[in-house]
Amino acid sequence: MRNTTIRGARTGRTARRRTLALTSVTLAGALALTACGSDGSDDGATDEDGEAPPTSQEGTVTVWRYFSDDNQVRLMDEYAEMFEAANDGVTVDNVFVPYDQLNANLVSAAGAQTGPDVVVFNGAEVATLALGGALAPIDEYWAEFADADQFPDSVIHEVNGETFAVQGYVNLLGLWYNADILDEIGLEPPTTLDELEDAMAAAAEAGYEGITLSALPQSQGEWQAYPWLSAEGFSYTDPDPETLEAGLARVRAWVDNGWLSQEAVTWDQTVPFQQFASGDVAFAENGNWQLGTAASDADFEYGVVPLPLGDAGQVYLGGEGQGIGAFSENPDLAWQYLAGTYLDAEGQVLPVEIVGSIPSRMDTAQDEAVTGNDLLSPFADSIAMYGANYPDGVIPPEAVADVQLTVGQAWSAALGGQQSPEAAATATVAALESLLE
Repeated sequence: MRNTTIRGARTGRTARRRTLALTSVTLAGALALTACGSDGSDDGATDEDGEAPPTSQEGTVTVWRYFSDDNQVRLMDEYAEMFEAANDGVTVDNVFVPYDQLNANLVSAAGAQTGPDVVVFNGAEVATLALGGALAPIDEYWAEFADADQFPDSVIHEVNGETFAVQGYVNLLGLWYNADILDEIGLEPPTTLDELEDAMAAAAEAGYEGITLSALPQSQGEWQAYPWLSAEGFSYTDPDPETLEAGLARVRAWVDNGWLSQEAVTWDQTVPFQQFASGDVAFAENGNWQLGTAASDADFEYGVVPLPLGDAGQVYLGGEGQGIGAFSENPDLAWQYLAGTYLDAEGQVLPVEIVGSIPSRMDTAQDEAVTGNDLLSPFADSIAMYGANYPDGVIPPEAVADVQLTVGQAWSAALGGQQSPEAAATATVAALESLLE
């Protein structure tokens, strides 16, 4: 197990921020991947100028995405510039749709036989979108793609024998820590749950917040809940109310002890990391995609260790999926966009440099941008120690969205105080029993 501490630029200190980088590891072949990302607070789909989403036109690739994080938005902009520069007369139109509205908007648009050319979405929800008629099969494109052999099966998303998306990079959760706060309270980064809770208690006594995380009542909440729930023995293979209650009760106690703000029930994954980057929080449960934000916003020493989950804990392996809209007016151009950006060898370096995501191509995983940097080694350690399929393979494809929503709502209700951990666990397991049949 490794951790890496980065020194941020600080007034009155000689430390300076180091360049972000990644561990040297060939990850692509080992990963079973889908997605999780950040959302925003807009009320509907809007383009970058605040206008309603345009319909696809010849020479235009319309891309719907839910990113609000500055670095993730920058990545989309860089891909647009990259593709436009390589294709005269082509325009890429990136359109923001809030995370919790994207699926509904896509399915609604498909019902009207319209929608975007390209969709960048939570890959765990490929079944929801494919079964809802919002994605087009890409089997013919994939069969002719010269570099297809660089991608492991785990990043190719199929539903009922048809391919609907391929994943360009990997994301997962780790435990970010404020090294200055740990130095002040005289503790090392935690390797066990008991050590984490001792550190949060000491940080709170010193006047700091203990931890930030997301407890939204939807799939982002389930994504962040699962490590802590699984650490207590909960699994979808045999959902048990006692282990689920134990996981919910442990984190609810963090709220009761003043280590975690109850406002977490309103936070997507962007907001809690922004709070961590402000310097007043000891820990953040968040992902490798926050490396850019940490480098630009954190004026303190920080680092990452694997989430301290014990023998039973698991961490989802994620990242956004990319597919073609079912009613794209330019499906060939949409595929050219995907092949020339997310799936391109050079294009996969951009998420490494801008966001901190790990390439899914086996050849790009050996690029200097990856091998020359070690900040993400704790995330790589997490893959080996705790990596889990996302979504869990025992969940029927048609039930994925409902399972995520059910557990996300229980997580949010328990942390927000709307339900006791016991009541939330009992109701959730009863619902899961029918969903997992």
